[in-house]
Amino acid sequence: MLQKLLIQELQVLLHAESQLIKALPKMVRAAKDAQLTIAFEKHYQETQAQMDRLKEVFELFHVRPKTKVCKGMRGLLKETDEAILAGEKHQPDIADLALIIAAQKIQHYEWSGYGSVRTIAQLTGHSEAARLLGQNEAEEERADKTLTRIGAPILRRVVRVTDDVPANSG
Repeated sequence: MLQKLLIQELQVLLHAESQLIKALPKMVRAAKDAQLTIAFEKHYQETQAQMDRLKEVFELFHVRPKTKVCKGMRGLLKETDEAILAGEKHQPDIADLALIIAAQKIQHYEWSGYGSVRTIAQLTGHSEAARLLGQNEAEEERADKTLTRIGAPILRRVVRVTDDVPANSG
């Protein structure tokens, strides 16, 4: 039963990654900050590698890689689309911050998913699967930290601009 649960969760992650592969080019185009654009482009490449690792894990379990609908990622990507659309009406820094927030929600979702399946694989003696899943988990964590690093100066610029506006200006 535990291996069945693990396979199911791997199928969900595979679907999540396949959805993200389709969404990342839109995120690249929507980003205004050059570092953010580069980070999304890099994560696109990482996501492709993550999908390849997931397929390797399926092979280790002698299971054909197939997807199971990931409703969580669908919802997160819908929020991302909404952030992109809303960003078209805002100044570039605000648009990028909204995009970073949406992207970090995605990173946290994936990061926790990989942590869970890695732990199950590890505790059930599937060390090679755990190693591969741990690589994906580490990449998600690094991507999240990169987004935080990129977002900090953008947020400082926005706060500084907001602080410069007189209180009775509107």
